[in-house]
Amino acid sequence: MAQDLGQQWVDVTFKSTTSLPTMEHIRLACSHIPNVTADPLPKPHTVINLMSGVRYDTTQASDANIAQLQQCLQKFPAVQGFTPRDSTDTGG
Repeated sequence: MAQDLGQQWVDVTFKSTTSLPTMEHIRLACSHIPNVTADPLPKPHTVINLMSGVRYDTTQASDANIAQLQQCLQKFPAVQGFTPRDSTDTGG
């Protein structure tokens, strides 16, 4: 499914040793930020699927909301990467 124009999100990656319960805990701990919604974790919960991390929909988020998300995630040593993206990103 193609991304809608104007859609924005943040991809969050975790250290390879991060367990599913830890990912779920971090996802829940940072779920209070306005205008930011975490996508469900991919199923099945295989190591390969979970390596892609968590995607947060930030289409409606302000810069302040995204900064709040980043600050929340930085509290957790398991978080390895925080990559803002939008529908113009081609990946790679």
